[in-house]
Amino acid sequence: MLNRTTLARPYARAVFQVARDADKLADWSEALQFAAAIASSDDIEQFYGDPRVDRQKLLALITDLGGDRFNDQFVNLLKVLMNYDRLDLLPEIASQYEFYRREAEARLRVHVSTAMPMNDEETRKLSERLKARFGREIDLDVDVDESLIGGAVIRAGDRVIDGSVRGRLEQLSRQLAS
Repeated sequence: MLNRTTLARPYARAVFQVARDADKLADWSEALQFAAAIASSDDIEQFYGDPRVDRQKLLALITDLGGDRFNDQFVNLLKVLMNYDRLDLLPEIASQYEFYRREAEARLRVHVSTAMPMNDEETRKLSERLKARFGREIDLDVDVDESLIGGAVIRAGDRVIDGSVRGRLEQLSRQLAS
């Protein structure tokens, strides 16, 4: 059986192409994020695969909740997903779409875990350094992980830069054990 990522990929690519051709990347991003939130809510998930639930009524409920966020093309996407029992893929489709969008806009999502909170100036400087290193605009997410003891761990795509005290201690431990 195919996994969710594989199943969602063709939908995400198609949606991205439609959004890019219409120059509506941000609008589609907002609609996908909102629809993904609706589709992954417990109130909606309980109806997936239930033969007693009329698909058209479920689709009408979702489109009503989306309101003005969902244009006709987006509603057509929802109809296709509903028809093929793929509505539950919306969160994965939205995630993959954001990846394609960041690539097209030369943006990179970077997650930083620090031992102590960073102020706005430190965050701005780090973002500038990362932009210079990766040659792309940076979407920076920062959180605090006190278990790091000191320093930070930076995750950018498939790259990890571990500048934490905990990481250095673990590395030293591995070297001593060999």
